[in-house]
This record gives sequence, structure tokens and C-alpha cells, in this order.
Amino acid sequence: MPLRLFHTVSIVLGTLLLAMTGAVSAQNYQVTTLATGLDKPWSIAAINNGAFLVTEKSGRLVRLNADGTITAVSNTPEVYFANQGGLLEVLPDPAFATNRTIYLSFAGGDKSANRTTVVKATLNGDTLTDHETILEVAPDKEGPAHYGGKLAFLPDGTLLVSVGEGFKYREKAQNLDWELGKLLRINTDGSSPADNPFPDQAPRVFSFGHRNPQGLVYDTAAERILMMEHGPKGGDELNHVAAGNNYGWPAITYGVDYSGAVISPFTEADGMEQPLSYWVPSIGPSGLAIYRGDVFPEWQGDLLLGSLINQEMRRLKLDGDTVVTDEAIFPEISGRVRDVRVLTDGSIVAVTDEGDVFLVSR
Repeated sequence: MPLRLFHTVSIVLGTLLLAMTGAVSAQNYQVTTLATGLDKPWSIAAINNGAFLVTEKSGRLVRLNADGTITAVSNTPEVYFANQGGLLEVLPDPAFATNRTIYLSFAGGDKSANRTTVVKATLNGDTLTDHETILEVAPDKEGPAHYGGKLAFLPDGTLLVSVGEGFKYREKAQNLDWELGKLLRINTDGSSPADNPFPDQAPRVFSFGHRNPQGLVYDTAAERILMMEHGPKGGDELNHVAAGNNYGWPAITYGVDYSGAVISPFTEADGMEQPLSYWVPSIGPSGLAIYRGDVFPEWQGDLLLGSLINQEMRRLKLDGDTVVTDEAIFPEISGRVRDVRVLTDGSIVAVTDEGDVFLVSR
């Protein structure tokens, strides 16, 4: 099915305009709409020949080709599609060019018993083959909320999987007998790495005390894991995640319940980590990428993310573990920005809940 191709919008921002908007520090860039009309896309990943894989929450995986056409990939896993549940992340294997392996996260099960699930499979033309379920979060939960679902590889080849606390199970984020509200680390065959911090009680758990993390990246230059998570009403967080640490939810938080009720009177406690940054009111952070490339050299090492609530992309500049710049960027990209990726050529791609795919280049 052909997708509509749109004109490229060129932007030349002068000093006066920058002073008026205070929004975009990059100049002389262009935003191209690669596609529209996708059905609630959640994740995008570049593959070969200028193509992308895109997940749609309803369960469809598609290939967006360089010419703007779209091809549905068949034999995808069955997903529990309701509210926040559905097909979530797509992540190519680091050796995808030779092994054609991809990883998918999704909500599996049904309303009364569901879980964050990860499968790996081989992309064989337009079909997935050799499915292998490598993770089913335990125990099951009820209701279609707070799955996390972000994936990232570490340099040792292990796979990180963010898992939400299921919304009404928030106290379980502090319980190592439950995998809800955790960052998990597994081998690609589904086994647990022997050097995880809780090998006996919680062999797959890497860190705990998380709410609903939907931005995850490994910073190769700084050798650190960075993760964004949704707060309740206020209290979205950016965390520097280390093995075995407790990030506090719901014992400490900078947010309140959606009703305005107090979740916790505490914002800090012994043995619990503080975020690098937090947002009150919430911005709804989704997707997270580290900029490394030549297209925007002034942004080396900066973080790019989507804001679902503000319906924009944002840039964070860090000095060590301190956020020194937090700004909206690329106002031409409108909508609930769900995922952001930096491509190997240094250009940037983003998808929105409204079904659009944007490319930013120079």
C-alpha cells in the first residue's frame, strides 16, 4: 500500500527568530514527512536499504521502504491490544545485517492475565520465522496498563527490558518477588546473566522501584544506562541506572495521584536514588536517543526524546549527571511524539501516535 509522500519543509532560523521562540538551537535543518496514516505507531528501527521497521499497537509490524511504500510483515505474535497494551518495541539485533534477527516487546495474554513479553524472530523477506519467546514477565497482572516495553543492548550482548508496574500494582515495584516496576537484564536466549545483582531472589532484575519506563538507552561514551519514566501527575524522571539500585517508586516521588491525593510525603529516602532530572508538571516522556553524528555536531552526546503531553520533541544537554539544557526542538514535528531514533548518517527520525513518520536532516 503506497504511503503519501510530502514536501520537505526547509527551515532557516536566524538569531532574531531564535530569540523570539527560544525553542530550537539547531539551524538550517529540514523536516521531511516520510509517511502518514499509520495506526498508532509505537516504535521505529532502521534496517537495510533505507528502510525502517515500525510497530503498530494493534499488532501489525510494517516495513516502511525508502520509496515511501509500506509492506506488512506477516506471522507476527498475537498481542493483547487494549488501552496501553499491544505491540510495542522493535529492535534489530546488533548483527542484523547477517542474521536478520529482530526483537519485539508486546503485551501478551488477556485482560485478566497479561504480561510484558519479548520474542526474537528472523525477518525472512516479509515474514517472521523462527519465533522464540525469551521473556514473559512474572507474575501475570490484570488490566491493560503500564507495560514499559523498551529494549536496549549492552556492550556485553545482554538485553535490557523496561517493565512498568501495572498501574494498580505500584507497591510491587519495591518487591523483588515481582518483576513489575523493574529494569530486567537477560541473555538473548532468555537465560539470566550470572552477574545480575539478585541472582537468587530475582535473577532477571537489574534495578527496581520504577513506575512506567518508556525511554531507554545505553550511552557508550559515558558507559551508563539512561532511562526515562512516566510519573503520575508530575514526577516524570530521567535516571542514571546502575545495577542493584532502588529508584524509589512509589516510596518516594515528586508527583501526586491523578486525583491529587498524596502518593508519598517523601521525595527522598536512604537507599533510594534521586533522578538526574524530574518534571512537574509532567511532560509524558516517550522514546529516548543519544545524539552521535555529524549532521548536528553541536549536539554531540545530547539526549533527544518525545513529549506526549506537550506534543513535541525535546533536547536535553547533560554535563556529567547534571541537566544543563532542556528545550523544545523542531516545532514542525507536531503530535504525541512516541519514539525518536538517531540514524547512522546522523539524521533523526521520529514517529507520533497520530501515525506520522518524520525525518530531520540538513
